[in-house]
Amino acid sequence: MAILAIASYSASAFAPVTPYTSKTSTTTTQLQMAEEIKAAPMVTGEQLETMLQEWDSPLVVDAYATWCGPCLLMSPEFEAAAKDLEGKVRFVKLDTDLEPQMAGRLGIMGLPTLLFLDKNDDMEAVEQGKAPMAVLKERIEGALRKDSIVDLANYHFFGGPMPTQLS
Repeated sequence: MAILAIASYSASAFAPVTPYTSKTSTTTTQLQMAEEIKAAPMVTGEQLETMLQEWDSPLVVDAYATWCGPCLLMSPEFEAAAKDLEGKVRFVKLDTDLEPQMAGRLGIMGLPTLLFLDKNDDMEAVEQGKAPMAVLKERIEGALRKDSIVDLANYHFFGGPMPTQLS
């Protein structure tokens, strides 16, 4: 008993005692918090449908899959572009494996696919049900870097110059 007390005493002399916390719950909470504050959050097909009906700003959709290498490489670039244009353009991610019906409706054939959508200017046709609320400005299949994503958004939504080279 005396040896145990000495070992415990000498260990506490060198290392601060911290209360035990579950690594699993801490990690889960950190992941949930990280997803909540992303500039380009994941959405369901239903949420995307609502965004397309209740239009408030231009929209860029990243259709991806978790097993897709180029999708994973582009993910931080997409998030960085979303942060650059935060408040001007809405960026969202759609997991095509979890939302196959929406991926089919959007005509997603390759991954990753970026969709640049804007509000339809022909409000008369929209109100009469002759035209959709959103208009597809461009579809890009393949991974892009942040600068190319930002340049395309500026071109399609804010009258910026047409990008001459995409990377």
